[in-house]
Amino acid sequence: MDKNKTNEVIEILNKIMEYELSGVVRYTHYALMITGRDRISLAQFFKDQASESLLHAQEAGEIVTGLEGHPSVKISIIEESNNHSTIDLLNESSNHEKEAVALYKLLLDIVKDESIYIEEYARGMIKAEEMHAIEVTKMLKDFAES
Repeated sequence: MDKNKTNEVIEILNKIMEYELSGVVRYTHYALMITGRDRISLAQFFKDQASESLLHAQEAGEIVTGLEGHPSVKISIIEESNNHSTIDLLNESSNHEKEAVALYKLLLDIVKDESIYIEEYARGMIKAEEMHAIEVTKMLKDFAES
C-alpha cells in the first residue's frame, strides 16, 4: 500500500478502535442496568459483548501499530437514552452492531486488492458483527412475542 492508502487505513482502524472501546462502556452499562426475569442471562450476555468489544479494539490497534501508526486513546460518543428496558437495550445493541458492520465494510472497501491480510480481517469482523446482530434480532423477536 502507498503511504496515503496506509494513512487512510490507519484512520479507519482508529475509528473502529474508538467505536469498539465505546462498546466496552456501552455493554458494561447495559449489564449493570438490565433487570427483570432474564437479568442473569442477559447481564452475562452484555458482559461477554463488552469483553468481545475490548478484544476487537485490541485487534484493530495491533494492525494500526503494525502499519506504524499510533492507536487512538479516544472512544466514540455514547448517547445515553435513559431507556433501560430489556427491549430498549437490545434495540440499542442492534443499532450499535449495525454501525460496527458499516465501519468494517468501509475498511474492506479501502483495502480491497491492497492487503489480503486486512481484507480477511475486515471480512472476519463483518461476519462476527453480523452474527451478533442475528442473535440480538432473535432475542428481540422473543421479547416482541411477550
